[in-house]
This record gives sequence, C-alpha cells and structure tokens, in this order.
Amino acid sequence: MRVLLTGVAGFLGSHLAERLLREGHEVVGVDNLSTGQTRNLKRLGRHPHFTFLRADVSKPLEVAGPLDWVLHFASPASPPRYLRLPIETLLVNAEGTRHLLDLSLRKGARFFLASTSEVYGDPLVHPQPESYWGNVNPVGPRSIYDEGKRYAEALTLAYHRAHGLSVRIVRIFNTYGPFMDPEDGRVVSSFIVQALRGEPLTVYGDGSQTRSFCYVDDLIEGLRRLMEVDYPYPVNLGNPEEYRVLDLALLVKELTGSPSPIVFRPLPEDDPRQRRPDISLARELLGWEPKVAVREGLRRTLDHFREVLDGAS
Repeated sequence: MRVLLTGVAGFLGSHLAERLLREGHEVVGVDNLSTGQTRNLKRLGRHPHFTFLRADVSKPLEVAGPLDWVLHFASPASPPRYLRLPIETLLVNAEGTRHLLDLSLRKGARFFLASTSEVYGDPLVHPQPESYWGNVNPVGPRSIYDEGKRYAEALTLAYHRAHGLSVRIVRIFNTYGPFMDPEDGRVVSSFIVQALRGEPLTVYGDGSQTRSFCYVDDLIEGLRRLMEVDYPYPVNLGNPEEYRVLDLALLVKELTGSPSPIVFRPLPEDDPRQRRPDISLARELLGWEPKVAVREGLRRTLDHFREVLDGAS
C-alpha cells in the first residue's frame, strides 16, 4: 500500500509508520513539527520507502501519485501542548480533517481518523462504551481538543454518508511507551522524567482520579486490525485496567528506585475524574485486547527514557 500519514513525527504517528514500513508499505509522512520530534523522523528516515513532507494540513494539501489510505494523526494531544496552541488544535481537527477527507475523495483512498477518549469528557458512565455521548464542557479550556475531535468524528461520518467514503474512527485512550516526548506533559512521561531526575512527582488533585494506560505496541496492533475491517463508526482502543494517578506515581517511584517525594497541586479545570474504556466492541470486531501489563510496559518505557535523558546530559 501507499499511505499518507499525518502527525508522523509524533509519538503514535512514528510508531504506526514504523509498523507499516516493516510490513513493506510505502509511507508518505506529513508533519508541521509544531509538537512532533525530529528524532522520530531520523528513525524513520532510515527506511527506503519513507518520504517526509513538512506541511500544515490545516491548509489544503496536494500529494503526487496514488494513495490507498489517508491516516490523520496530526494534532497536539497533551493538555499542555493543546492549551498552548488552542487555535491550531481546533484548526487541525476541523479544517485539517476536511482537507484530508477531500484528498481521500480525490485519490479514491480510505480515510482513518485518530480520535480520542477525550470525546467522553468527564464521563458520567463508567466504563465508557462507544454508545456513550459524553459529558463535555463545550466552552471550557479543554474544549479546544475535546470538541475539535468530536467535530472531526462528525465530519468523517458526514463524508461517509454523503459520498460513500470508506472511513475508520478510533478513540484512543491513554497510551505510553518508548519515543514519547519527555517534555509533553502527559502523566506517564512526566512521572518518569521527574523520578529519573530526582525531582518531586507532581500529582494534581488528591490523585484519586483514574486513567487506563495502554502500551504502544498493543495500540498499534489494534490500529492495524481496524484498518482491515469495514466498519465506519468509532471503536475504543485502550487498556481496561484502571489506575489511580497516585498509584501510578507510586509504581513509577518503585520501578525507578527514586527517592523523589510526591507533591500535590490543584486539579486543572474540567480534568476528568475517571477514564476507562469498554473494549467489548474491539474484542468482538477485531479480536483485540491489550497484552502488555502496565508494570512491564513501564519497564520498557523507562529503559528508553534513561537513554534519552543520558544523551541529553
């Protein structure tokens, strides 16, 4: 296949590109490097079937040659990043999705949207099935990401219904693993970096809020399986094993052997109190469920972060 993949310099985009290249496909990677990492591009640049196009998909995009897939993974994804880039985040999920859907139509390509568990907001239903409509503050600080992705899902299905475009939508829950950006502000990377540097681990609120953490290899396997089925509606991918944020901090301290204390800060506005995927649909439709336990996944991730931080010192 010949695949266009936006957000290719990001954490998930670079992992998905590596998987596709390993399978022998050609990948045209697109990124404007607003939050992506050039070191991820260096990894991918070793592959003869990878080409990189620096572009902002919020503007119309033209790509020479045929395409089998357009995979839209471009967007700031961590709260510090999308709060710093609020308009850019809205535009990449609104105008960017529209331009890439139009490109898919012109090329006769299938379209794949990377959505997020954030569409559920601060959920009143637990765990969250795809049928749950969510509890999102449409004008709160996080709405730039939450509502951007909700609009992108609606637009994707509008193109499917109006034009018969073959589409896939994945709702991704918290994912972690090697090649995360140490400075992206997500909870796993923040705890690991703070522990390895001997800095206090910052827990917001009292740490009783919950998240579910999926190792990146499991997530990528689920994405590939979703590409192979003809199902246009959203599918949750994530690990249904639920952790309190405070317990995750304690586990990172244990695995690193760090003496770092835990400090508590006020909970950000609209921060979800609980988040856990119902993956019944993914089990039935894809035969998929995560295999890597959080403790093992964190060990693998720690090895990568030690290398990155040692190289930066």
